[in-house]
Amino acid sequence: MPDPIRLGLIGDNIGASQAPRFHVLAGRQNGVSVTYDRLVPRETGEEFEALFARVARGGYRGINVTYPYKERAARLVRIDDPQVAAMGAVNTVLFTAEGAQGYNTDHSGFIAAYRQARGEATPGHVLLIGAGGVGRSIAFALATLGAQEFRITDTLPDRADALADTLRRNFPGLALRTGRDAAALAEGATGMVNATPVGMVGQPGTPLSPEAMQGAAWAFDAVYTPVETQFLVAAQAAGAQTISGYELFIGQGVDAWRLFTGLPLGESRLRTELTAEVVP
Repeated sequence: MPDPIRLGLIGDNIGASQAPRFHVLAGRQNGVSVTYDRLVPRETGEEFEALFARVARGGYRGINVTYPYKERAARLVRIDDPQVAAMGAVNTVLFTAEGAQGYNTDHSGFIAAYRQARGEATPGHVLLIGAGGVGRSIAFALATLGAQEFRITDTLPDRADALADTLRRNFPGLALRTGRDAAALAEGATGMVNATPVGMVGQPGTPLSPEAMQGAAWAFDAVYTPVETQFLVAAQAAGAQTISGYELFIGQGVDAWRLFTGLPLGESRLRTELTAEVVP
């Protein structure tokens, strides 16, 4: 394995991402040097596909992919896992002699975060706001965890309908609804998920009013910068158990590190170091 190990993240609005610190610290645990680059297509003047091709040729061991490119990444890689292929979203890419291989550690990372917070409790009736790459990953994870119903809304209605169709094919018997009005779909929901960038640094706000969260048992926000989003603060005030996007960040990062390197990782130590140390 080369030293340093070259990794990166392709996405928009990633200046506050903690992924570089995560992987540099993971390398330090193992006595190896890691470089981890932030790669923003609009800053390089390239389309995503051109930037991806350049990175694939550039000596990178692997990359993470974030908003809004996960679905586009899935079209550029070999995917061996049938469920990931069905999701149509990739957030982790490994470059090998055989070509680029795609994985979805959002899916596995969310399952770990949900079970840590809620144990064996089933998700129930879920409002999913956002049907893009991370929304697709979380929907598949929640369906795997036994969700009874999805109410899906997106600023692009066709995208919500497409995700509903995909879930219908892969999880027969799952109840599905789509619509434009998140507040109306929230009525009677057990769980509420923000899978949009609304609430992250640079895009303040919440995609759902606090009043619409009343009665929910749990809520999750895929945003983790900041950790305490307006969405989660409102959900907690409404009495819901909240699961932070930071837990997904940790879970997907642990799984991505394993894929990138095959090296061990002490998660408790890493959590402490992430909050205590600033890595250049």
